[in-house]
Amino acid sequence: MPRSSPAGSTLPRLSFADTARVAAGVFGPILAQGVIVRRPAVVGLAERLDTHRQAARILGDLRERYGRGPVLLAIPGRDLAVVLDPDDAARVLEESPHPFTPANREKVTALRHFEPHGVLISDAEHRMIRRPWNEEVLDHREELHRLHQHVVRVVREEVAGLEGLPVLDWDAQAAAFWRVVRRVVLGDAARDDHELTDLMVDLRAQANWAFLRPRSTRRLRRLGELLRRHVAEAPPESLAAVVARTPGLPGTAPLGQMPQWLFAFDAAGIATHRALALLAAHPQVLAQVRAEDPSAHRGLRPTARATVLESLRLWPTTLTILRDGVAETDWSGRTAPAGTGFAIVSSYFHRDAGRLAWADAFAPEIWQDDRAQTSRAIVPFSAGPARCPGRTLVLDVTSELLAATVGRFDVTAVPPVRVRTGGPVPRTLAHTGLRFRLTPGA
Repeated sequence: MPRSSPAGSTLPRLSFADTARVAAGVFGPILAQGVIVRRPAVVGLAERLDTHRQAARILGDLRERYGRGPVLLAIPGRDLAVVLDPDDAARVLEESPHPFTPANREKVTALRHFEPHGVLISDAEHRMIRRPWNEEVLDHREELHRLHQHVVRVVREEVAGLEGLPVLDWDAQAAAFWRVVRRVVLGDAARDDHELTDLMVDLRAQANWAFLRPRSTRRLRRLGELLRRHVAEAPPESLAAVVARTPGLPGTAPLGQMPQWLFAFDAAGIATHRALALLAAHPQVLAQVRAEDPSAHRGLRPTARATVLESLRLWPTTLTILRDGVAETDWSGRTAPAGTGFAIVSSYFHRDAGRLAWADAFAPEIWQDDRAQTSRAIVPFSAGPARCPGRTLVLDVTSELLAATVGRFDVTAVPPVRVRTGGPVPRTLAHTGLRFRLTPGA
């Protein structure tokens, strides 16, 4: 039975049985898949078990029995609250970084393996220095990044290189995507710098184990050396050149911000591969992407961009958004003490069938008529003052890549087909199992 909490008390705490359900059915699958770098075999298993649907059932049941406010897990030595209401999720994000800091304890422990100076895990003093610098370099408040024309050129060249490929599976797509990313971020000379991206994979794999694995200072030092070299030699049209010519205050640690950008692009590649599955199953939307003239939309590709955003809504790549309360917070008369962690399970809010008529449908139009933006807990790039500063560049690259692919090729899904025309979109989708046949002459 749920434990009641009278007004003026702390947040309700789950029973040990309910905590075990949440651990096994919500956070267990997330941790097993890999929070920082995905484990392909477990990702496939998650699809077969439909873990996102299972998690939604558990969280929905908790909300019915414990009420709409956050609930604390019964974890010795750690106050960790699961957010169950979309308004509460929006509050936590909108009131970041104070009183809800993005530098959550678990996040810091994991990300310090490869980005110890990253803004995402910085203390308040360093965050005030690093966040504005990140926003400046990444054109956070713009619709297109200043490197847009370079992005278009790079994407078209790399998509042309896919011709003759018998099947575009995840490995082939990821390889092409990372060639694009290295050229855009570091310059054309970095196109085949596999050492850098392999180092990132190794360090992120260690981060999956957070505090259970010591940091590899040797690998971290080597990553810094490679980034320093690329920035020093950066061609003018690369993001590295923007880094080199953007001044920062003492403590900015410009090179220390770059691993987070590369980390974010990994999730962007996953979202793009899933977006291709959506277009292959919805030929009318695919035709809209092909026919769209970016010059009529200030250089934007609205339908391609909406498709990427739908991919991120339907299958979030940030499976859980974490914050820590740096001060005591009030929740309708109940309090959460300073130091309480808050977990927002993205898929639960993105697919809330009780609130969203289009919860399990492919609905790119919601990103063009403001329905997605007014649904406050649909947050593919987080939200509020701590929203992902790389949103502009990521959407620029992914929408151009999606448009260039379907513009050059006829795209058909290779069986077994996961996303089908009509009917609901699957709750859990393993990107690693998606395969496409590309036929030139679209």
